[in-house]
Amino acid sequence: MWCPEGLDEVEAELLGPPEDLKGKDILEIGAGAAQCSRWLAAQGARPVALDLSHRQLQHALRIGAAFPLVQADAAVLPFADGSFDLACSAYGALPFVADPGLVLREVRRVLRPGGRFVFSVTHPVRWAFPDEPGPEGLSVASSYFDRTPYVEQDDEGRAVYVEHHRTLGDRVRDIAAAGLCLVDLVEPEWPAWNTAEWGGWSPLRGNLIPGTAIFVCVRD
Repeated sequence: MWCPEGLDEVEAELLGPPEDLKGKDILEIGAGAAQCSRWLAAQGARPVALDLSHRQLQHALRIGAAFPLVQADAAVLPFADGSFDLACSAYGALPFVADPGLVLREVRRVLRPGGRFVFSVTHPVRWAFPDEPGPEGLSVASSYFDRTPYVEQDDEGRAVYVEHHRTLGDRVRDIAAAGLCLVDLVEPEWPAWNTAEWGGWSPLRGNLIPGTAIFVCVRD
């Protein structure tokens, strides 16, 4: 799944037809518990799951991961140039770094020529709306152009969660500056079958404003 809307890779084929994934070297960035990598391995691919969090990778081990797990910073990938055929990230890494261009340049470096990078993030327009699933989440509460990071702190004032906002134009410019070519921008619509309400996600909001942006990029 690429997003809370429920867009399935089997249906979307953003990485390519499932049968074409067999034998491909694929890097999952911001893998968390490596859910995407497990699916890729089941298709016959050779995934590598990378995350900054040791604890998340421990969850991946507990659940089961018959592929490499790597703890590293997505902005300093510990791989040789041209190591992977594909790379993917479902809500991982990119929203949480101050300079996503560093990540994008590293991804381009480790991709082979013609390699594809697909990543999903919260749709930038959501930044202007409260993160509420009901009617209160449908009124603009802040500026779409305000790029001040969202920060949660503990009792001692230490940042425990930071998310950075990029406008849609920022994302496109970041991709171009990294030397990648944007070939598609997918904005999944909320499907009728999805009645789930989770955090700020709900059918009410999903039917009116986009929730996810998926960028499909290719290295020349």
